[in-house]
Amino acid sequence: MMQLALVIFVLQRFHSPTLAGVTVFLAVAPGIAVSPLAGALLDRHGRVRLITLDYLVGALTLAAIVVLDVAGRLHSAVLLPIVTVSELTFSLSNSGARSLLPLVVPKHLWDRANALDSIAYAVTIGAGPALAGALTAWSGSRVALATTAILYLAAALSMIRLPEPMVRTSSGPVFAQAWQGVVYVVRRNATLRGIVLVMSLMNLGMGILVVAIPVMVFDRLHGNAALAGELWAVYGLATVPSALIAGRIDSRGRELTVMALSTLVTAAGVATLALASNPVVAIGAMLVAGLSIGPFDVSMFSMRQRRTDPAWFGRAFAVSMGLNWAGQPIGSAVSGPLIQIGLPLTFLVSAALIAASAGLIRLVIPAEHPGTIPAESARQSRRDRPVEESPSSAEQGAG
Repeated sequence: MMQLALVIFVLQRFHSPTLAGVTVFLAVAPGIAVSPLAGALLDRHGRVRLITLDYLVGALTLAAIVVLDVAGRLHSAVLLPIVTVSELTFSLSNSGARSLLPLVVPKHLWDRANALDSIAYAVTIGAGPALAGALTAWSGSRVALATTAILYLAAALSMIRLPEPMVRTSSGPVFAQAWQGVVYVVRRNATLRGIVLVMSLMNLGMGILVVAIPVMVFDRLHGNAALAGELWAVYGLATVPSALIAGRIDSRGRELTVMALSTLVTAAGVATLALASNPVVAIGAMLVAGLSIGPFDVSMFSMRQRRTDPAWFGRAFAVSMGLNWAGQPIGSAVSGPLIQIGLPLTFLVSAALIAASAGLIRLVIPAEHPGTIPAESARQSRRDRPVEESPSSAEQGAG
């Protein structure tokens, strides 16, 4: 909801695609910049309370934007610093949630748990923009932003009673721990380093779409904010069936192939948007792109979990995810100038960047990793496992 509501708010309030791109950049980049520090805090102080803190910051800053706009005191010089502050804690919840999952789920269920995680994310990617677009069309972008703030507050309240998993914590100066997280991802773990290169390039292309799709809806398709939300809803909800199927299949040994093929299909869907002259074609393109994301997410999430030392989950995931997202704010920032040149070119550049990331996958991500369990051995170990596991298996997995 937040990204689309902010983009539409800026487009309607300030009538500037360039400012909209800068706003999206500042809605992501600060969280990426402080992600190593966020990871060190997650490993040191636990995840639940820090995730809750980020949700509260999101609620307060979005509410501040609405209040200032109603009072007639919101200018671009005021909006941009508020957006920047709102995202300084972004990595706490983004990385905190993803690093929490493998701590509370037994390892042999990670593929299925990641499928559920991908589905939950897909539902919000679908429902969030659709709700933001519908609220904007019905009662204006202020209402969409205010509703988003209320949902952040509800999310914070839902976290309060969640138990914190017991894990081995890091020690030493927090900034030193943060730097060690960067070193672990960039130098010591070839898989995480390769994922960063692939995902940052892929998200560079996806970041262009954050601004380009609403502009396409308003200028070419002559639709409203509701249609912009519906296009993202199709993209998000399309990942549900494909993630369900992917989660039923052991991804060991197949991750790179699945990721490469899925990314090429995504690029084809995005390229189709360059020619979309009516909503039906645009919906079809987003459907194709969305269907390919489910298998990609399940394979990438599971591979990242298997190839990361659990003691580094907080720092490694925060740095990895922060760098993975680094391309998106840059893509959103350059989308304004690209749109000024031409909307078809903008979508083709996005598709080309996504396709290029597919070509990188086998070049930069190793096929095997020290300590990786081959797929056949993993299947044999599951056949040999007793039918009934002890009641404490989940706690043992978390430890």
